[in-house]
Order: sequence, then structure tokens, then C-alpha cells
Amino acid sequence: MHKPPITVIVLSVLLILTGAMGILYHLSDFKGASPFQFDVLGVAFIRFLAIVAGGFMLRGHNWARWLAILWIAFHVAISALNSMSQMAMHALILVAFALLLFRRPASDYFRTQQSL
Repeated sequence: MHKPPITVIVLSVLLILTGAMGILYHLSDFKGASPFQFDVLGVAFIRFLAIVAGGFMLRGHNWARWLAILWIAFHVAISALNSMSQMAMHALILVAFALLLFRRPASDYFRTQQSL
């Protein structure tokens, strides 16, 4: 297995930490009186997808790179419902992720891992 580029490592760890912290933060939203809180479960699922994307990017799975991009793009769309400044910030993060995950070293890493 080839070592992932530093950008893939940093973005993967960032996704894993963001997902884990988000799940921990939203644990307090669960209430025992109402066991079926689909909005809270939805938020937890979205956070879990970040953990999955980060973990599998470290293993070189190309689909995880695309999941990470879709995850950030989803946040751009959701933040557009809140404010333009939030949307702009998430859009900048999306551009940064795309540039870093589709640069040659990252692309070579994901391509090499697919052929193994």
C-alpha cells in the first residue's frame, strides 16, 4: 500500500474529526420521551458519512473522495438556507477540497490504490 499524500491525510483526519465532533455535539439532542427523532438521526447520519469518507480516503478508495466532495457540496446547499456568508464559506471549503483531492498526487494515490 502506498502512503497517501499529506493533503489526503489532512483532509481525511479533518473529515473524521468533524464527523465525530458533530455526532458528540448532537447526542444531547436525543430525548428519551420521543425515540423517533428523524431530524436528529439525519444529522447523525450526515456526520457519520464524513467519518466514512475520511476513513476510506485514507485507505485509497476513490469513491470516498467523491463522497467527501458530495458531503461538502451538501453543506453548501444547506448553508444557502441560512446565510450568504455561510454559503460562501462552505463554497470556499468545497473548492479547496476539490483542488486538493483532484491534484495529481492525490489522483495518482487513488488510482494506484484501485489497481492493487
